[in-house]
Amino acid sequence: MTMTKLDLTGLRCPLPVLKTRKALKALKAGDRLEVHCTDPLSVIDIPNLIRETGDRVELTERADKLFVFMIEKTEAAA
Repeated sequence: MTMTKLDLTGLRCPLPVLKTRKALKALKAGDRLEVHCTDPLSVIDIPNLIRETGDRVELTERADKLFVFMIEKTEAAA
């Protein structure tokens, strides 16, 4: 299991979800991706992406204008 951090702060829609999708493709089942975003639409777009890919959002945090998603790559999505 590896942990990858993806800093997408300052990027606007659709870039956070596109870069998250690309990063997920490079992961193996059980790997985790920590995504940091400031785009308010990411709270809608990234969970929708995860439902589409079949991966799992482990944790979502909000702190001021920062949104953090902890995503686990699943076997079904690998």
